Amino acid sequence: MTERQMLLRQLPAVHEVLQTEMARRLSQTVPRPLLTEAVRKALEKVRQKILQGDGAKVPTAEEVAAQAKMILWREVVPLMPRVINATGIIVHTGLGRSLLSQRAVQRIVEVATHPCALEVDEVTGERSFRDLRVEKLLCLLTGAEAATVVNNNAAAVLLILNTLAEGREVIVSRGELVEIGGSFRIPEILRKSGATLVEVGTTNKTRLSDYERAITERTALLLKVHQSNFRIIGFTEQVRLDELVALGRKHNLPVVEDLGSGALDRMCRGWALRKSRWCKRA
Repeated sequence: MTERQMLLRQLPAVHEVLQTEMARRLSQTVPRPLLTEAVRKALEKVRQKILQGDGAKVPTAEEVAAQAKMILWREVVPLMPRVINATGIIVHTGLGRSLLSQRAVQRIVEVATHPCALEVDEVTGERSFRDLRVEKLLCLLTGAEAATVVNNNAAAVLLILNTLAEGREVIVSRGELVEIGGSFRIPEILRKSGATLVEVGTTNKTRLSDYERAITERTALLLKVHQSNFRIIGFTEQVRLDELVALGRKHNLPVVEDLGSGALDRMCRGWALRKSRWCKRA
């Protein structure tokens, strides 16, 4: 028997680890199947180290339980621990984006811990729609005729394109065929929506005339995509939104702008935002 085989045989069994004091404490707050999975993962990591011959020692059952505890919170039951945002980015995608106000949190707790009129009209008692209330608020804030809510921007773009452009063409600047968070790519979203991508211009320069030349009877809409995570500088040219809207009106075509995210508050009072595109449009 080799030394590695001897070390492997000395590893504690899963049931021995589950009988340790730490495992018993964990079992009071964690379902047994999840705890067992974490123990097996911990033992497997030790086995791999032994097989690789990196000088790994055989841990005790208590030590395996301690490793299982770390694996439990990191891999089996991943949590979202509180952190300090020292990145310099106020609204950080990886750190939770915009924080909710205490008032909003309290309201969420109230609604989540009591029965609520989710799909029932509280006046008539008749069945309603769950997005009716938020639609009214969004229409009030934005001036839109109708609205709905999805869980990310890619889903919103997909719904818009599928609704307005399925089986038809969508014109997009080549400099705006971006990949956004979650590895969502504009060409792929277009393809999934059933629309056909029509690229115009070049990576660094797109003119209004490029859009107009590409318009045909199959054109469904003009799409403008915000370059949220990168910039092309130097010898560049882009079409402004107001110019694209004017072109859309000329040809009776809707214009959709994918902003990546939307701020519904006019933040012009902030000194750093006084020259922002939102303030100019507001």
